[in-house]
Amino acid sequence: MNGVHFACLTEAPPAREVARQTVCAIIPAFAEERFIGDVVRGVLAHLDRVIVVDDGSGDGTAALAEAAGAEVIRHRSNQGKGAAMKTVLKRGLSDYSRFLLLYSDGQHDPAEIPVFLNAARDTGAKLIIGNRMGNIESMPAARRWTNQFMSWQVGRLCGRSLPDSQCGFRLAHRDIVPLLLTSNNGFAFETESLLLASQHGFRIEFVTVRAIYHHKQSKIRPIRDAIQYLKLLRKYRSPRCSGRKGVESRKWEVDSGLLESE
Repeated sequence: MNGVHFACLTEAPPAREVARQTVCAIIPAFAEERFIGDVVRGVLAHLDRVIVVDDGSGDGTAALAEAAGAEVIRHRSNQGKGAAMKTVLKRGLSDYSRFLLLYSDGQHDPAEIPVFLNAARDTGAKLIIGNRMGNIESMPAARRWTNQFMSWQVGRLCGRSLPDSQCGFRLAHRDIVPLLLTSNNGFAFETESLLLASQHGFRIEFVTVRAIYHHKQSKIRPIRDAIQYLKLLRKYRSPRCSGRKGVESRKWEVDSGLLESE
C-alpha cells in the first residue's frame, strides 16, 4: 500500500489493555432516532466512552445519542458508514488500545461486548468479528444468501473459510487503524478492512453473536452497492491475498463472565 509496511504483531497484549477504560466504541448513525439511545446506554454498561458520528441525519439522532451519554460528532451531509468511522479514527485517540465498531440500528446487542473483550484477552487477535451465521433463523433469506455468497467470495481472496465477512460488529486493535483508514468510505468498509487485515498477516478471530433484525427497510442500495462490491473484489483479486496465514475461527460462549473455546 504505497510503500507503507504495517507491522504484524501477534503476541497477546497484557490483560489490562482490554478493559472498559481502554476500549472506545465508535457508532456511525444515520437517521436512527428509534434505536440510538438504547444502543448507547447498552454500550456504556460495558465501556466508558462511546462516540457517535451523526452522518447527516435529519432527525433527532444526535440529540438522543447525547442524552444517552455519548460524545457526538456531526457530519453536515451523509458521507457513508466507513467515512463516519474514519472521522473518529483519524483523531488518534492514543489512550485506547482497541476500538469497538457497531451499528446504531439495534442489530448488534451491546450485551455481547464481553464476548469480544474476553476473546481479545485470550487470543491477542488484532481484528475480532461477530459471526451471526450460527443463528440464521431470524435473518431474512435474501440477507443470508448474500452474506454466504460474499463470505465465500472474500474467503477465496483471503485463502481462508470465513463464516461471516459482512458483520459490522467488530473489535479492532489500534495496530490496524492505518488499514481501516484506507478502507472503503461506504458500506463495503467491513469487507475491505477484512481483506487488508488478512493481506497484511494480522490475526483475525470470529466470535458467535446473535442475528437481530427489526424488519425495517434496509439502507443498502442494491444496484449501486453491488457495483461497488464488484469493483472492490476485482481490486483484490491478486495472489498477494491468497494463502496468507492469520485467519482463525472459533466459537465462543459466555459462561459466568468467562469465555471457553470449543
